Amino acid sequence: MAHTEAGTTADAPPQDRPTRTPGSGPIRRRRLSDAQLAWLLLVPALVVLVTFTHYPVVSAAWASVHDAAGDPTVANYQRMLDDPVFWRVLRNNAWFALGTVPTSMALGLAMAYWVNQRFRGRGVLRLAYFTPAILPMVAIASIWLFFYSPGIGPISQLVTALGFEDRNWLGDRTTVLPAIIITNIWKEAGFLMIFFLAGLQNIPPELDEAAQIEGASRWYRFRRVTLPLLAPTTVFVLIIAFTNAFKTVDFLFIMTAGGPNNASNLLLYYIYEVAFTFWNRPYAATLTVVLVTVLLAASLAQLRLFDRRVHYR
Repeated sequence: MAHTEAGTTADAPPQDRPTRTPGSGPIRRRRLSDAQLAWLLLVPALVVLVTFTHYPVVSAAWASVHDAAGDPTVANYQRMLDDPVFWRVLRNNAWFALGTVPTSMALGLAMAYWVNQRFRGRGVLRLAYFTPAILPMVAIASIWLFFYSPGIGPISQLVTALGFEDRNWLGDRTTVLPAIIITNIWKEAGFLMIFFLAGLQNIPPELDEAAQIEGASRWYRFRRVTLPLLAPTTVFVLIIAFTNAFKTVDFLFIMTAGGPNNASNLLLYYIYEVAFTFWNRPYAATLTVVLVTVLLAASLAQLRLFDRRVHYR
């Protein structure tokens, strides 16, 4: 019997043999549970999220209710309510979001639906649509700055050729914001197209084929089959597009710098001016709290509004 037990122990694989140390019993290997392993893998992402997202938000909220000396105060919020520039940039940002979000989403969906079809050269067309999204904002601003140049820009030459009066598109208070909106749509539509294209490719083709066999037209299939199944992607894209509309700041540095007379100034650019031009950190923190609150409230409202209408598979 002892011989059998010794032979069994000797024949056991090395990794299954109990490990012994002099004067101690067998050492048992402790394995992490699935939950512990999951949290361990999430630690790097959580550190980055807390460091660059949660901590700055909490720090801005604290600074917004304190003055430069660190004393508690609500003067920053009172100043914000009495600041005409704040209301001007908030109104500009609302019009900017209203002008860019629906149009960018509609163009992105149309482009995604087109390049999702099978035809020769669709890979090149996809690249052409997505190119504005990967270009640096400095390059995009420089390109459109030339387009809007009075007298020498292509837009001015086209307007003059059609018999209309040329104008300074970026220097006129009535045209500068629409010009910025067009520039942002040109860049944003290709970026949103990628999400819509991924959503379209995730729809089973059998559903569209079955509707086609039943004699449904392409428009009917798109409206009754494709759009309902694309609803989760649409909600996600809506939140992304709305958030990006309030995060626009890059090309304002080169194209308008918020002018003329704050006609193209947006909320994030105004925060930058207050923080790094006027060096008023408490007031900039107050504006940041407003920006975060607007984005959070809008995202929650969109999720609440479309939650019952979205079918998640």
